[in-house]
Amino acid sequence: MAERIETSNFVEEAAEWIASRILARQADGGVFRMSLCGGSTPRPVYAALAARGDIDWERVLLTFGDERCVPPDHADSNHRMASESLLIPASVPASSVMRMAGEMEPAEAADRYDGQLRKLALLAGEPVFRHDLILLGMGEDGHTASLFPGTAALGERERWAMANFVPKFDAWRLTLTYPILNAAREAVFLVTGTAKRPVVDQAIAGVGGHPAGRIGAESVTWLLG
Repeated sequence: MAERIETSNFVEEAAEWIASRILARQADGGVFRMSLCGGSTPRPVYAALAARGDIDWERVLLTFGDERCVPPDHADSNHRMASESLLIPASVPASSVMRMAGEMEPAEAADRYDGQLRKLALLAGEPVFRHDLILLGMGEDGHTASLFPGTAALGERERWAMANFVPKFDAWRLTLTYPILNAAREAVFLVTGTAKRPVVDQAIAGVGGHPAGRIGAESVTWLLG
């Protein structure tokens, strides 16, 4: 059962929650593997993480849960948002960031990302690359990452990253898929406002068939502001 946490100071509490996981892993001498999400909600959380002085960003590996099929400097790019709010302010080394190449042909970009993740898993001796923490958002339609209702990626069982056509936007998206998302040690949803609460309630209860409700990491937390 997913844990639900209602926060009175969302940005501060979310940043502290995330940082506590990173620091615990680094205290053991390890590299923390974290997948970033896009959208407007995580931006101030990323800025709060960047302002901290206690995280060793050379010992964090950052991936992306999804990306728009645009160049990295485009206004809609998740990488641009993460760069402006976290990567540049925190001086995160380029070697710590695995960017989805939204400027490439979608299927080619997805294959490239899938291959990069599989290489890391092979080097670590893992059957599936395992994130320590996956950050996720959720839309009012119940989508998470770029796993939208009624799209092909929902049924993917083999690939870890794929190009997913989203009819509501008449556009392709790059997204991680359930096989790798559900292999994570922890997943946390960052959700603010009241408009999404009915869908949040359904997703936590496992009803409604929402893509977000199918995230089955070892531990799933909903941080609600």
